[in-house]
Amino acid sequence: MLETTLQDFLGLQVFAFALTFVRLGTAIMIMPGVGDSFVPARIRLHFAAALSLALFPLTLPYIPDPLPNTFGLFSLIMMEFIIGIFFGAIARIFMMSLDTAGMVISISSGLSNAQLFNPALSTQGSLIGAFLSVTGVVVLFAMNLHHLLLAGIVESYEFFPLGALPDVGSMAEMVARAVSAAFSIGVKIAAPFLVVSVMIYTGMGILARLMPQVQVFLLALPLQIIVSLIIMSMFLTSAYLFWGTQFEEAMVFFLKSAG
Repeated sequence: MLETTLQDFLGLQVFAFALTFVRLGTAIMIMPGVGDSFVPARIRLHFAAALSLALFPLTLPYIPDPLPNTFGLFSLIMMEFIIGIFFGAIARIFMMSLDTAGMVISISSGLSNAQLFNPALSTQGSLIGAFLSVTGVVVLFAMNLHHLLLAGIVESYEFFPLGALPDVGSMAEMVARAVSAAFSIGVKIAAPFLVVSVMIYTGMGILARLMPQVQVFLLALPLQIIVSLIIMSMFLTSAYLFWGTQFEEAMVFFLKSAG
């Protein structure tokens, strides 16, 4: 009898750890910072395993006793997987607002053709977008915003208890709202460049009408790039502070909305 009880207890412990690891591991593999492509997969795996080991006692009260059959276990794992993807994707979407800002800035400054590999997104992107995305990870840790991400994963057990069927429709709506908010943040960051770009192109258009024989746009392109770099050096700190504040407010809002 004692051996059977011990086996059942250990089975619940292992299953609770496995379910916690599925949710936390999935979110950590996607979330910014630890989940970026330049972080080795082994580091992400160890971090997710350590965090799951520390938090799985919180999920023990939700573990069904006795354990469900094979179909029930598979259903629980799939639900935890979906919830982990949801929370990791929300954080990643707001992180991509920096890449959106970088693309808008590149188009406004005449650097849209300067494409290179963006290590934060593991894809091709604009030069300024790659710069903002990589340095944004530094800002993320400097402002302790990663604590907010980890706290959101822990609090997700209050919003989506273990075994609760997630509302896929509401989750899809929240993802759509997050994409809209992230795009708005990116455009707001790039707003000074849009204004300067309109002024420069207006001036070049007037100059081209006054002197049609001169290749105004070809001559003004270096000036446009220099002015854009000067503006970036002046507003970069404010842009990161604005992004960090908006990131924190947006994550808190969506966590409360999920609850």
